[in-house]
Amino acid sequence: MKRPGFFLRYTVALTLGMGLVFAAHALIRKASGAPPLANLLTEAYAANYLLALGIVAILYGVRKRARYQIGFLFIGGSLLKFAIFFLFFFPAYNADGDLSRAEFLSFFIPYFTALVLETYFTSRMLHNLEAEQAP
Repeated sequence: MKRPGFFLRYTVALTLGMGLVFAAHALIRKASGAPPLANLLTEAYAANYLLALGIVAILYGVRKRARYQIGFLFIGGSLLKFAIFFLFFFPAYNADGDLSRAEFLSFFIPYFTALVLETYFTSRMLHNLEAEQAP
């Protein structure tokens, strides 16, 4: 049986990883007496999921043409995610003049989860690219 392609494996890992962390995050919030989906939790996970999927899709698409620029493009993707945070999430979180710990974690737990998966799979992609081009 043929092994699934790189991008399919990444999509499955990202979906499962983000889904499990989202469920755990919401359950922990509920167990602590907080509304499980407050602080734009669903939106933060969705935004980070879609951005992580798009960033790795772009990196995968240009991996052979822009092999030596992948790191810069990866950092650019992280900057894009921070820009999205400051444009869309920070104003809502800071509307009362205070960025609470729960609000901070509502964005940065999915950000960190996606970042770990992006980093791992980008590293694997570069390793595979190097192995393909080895003499």
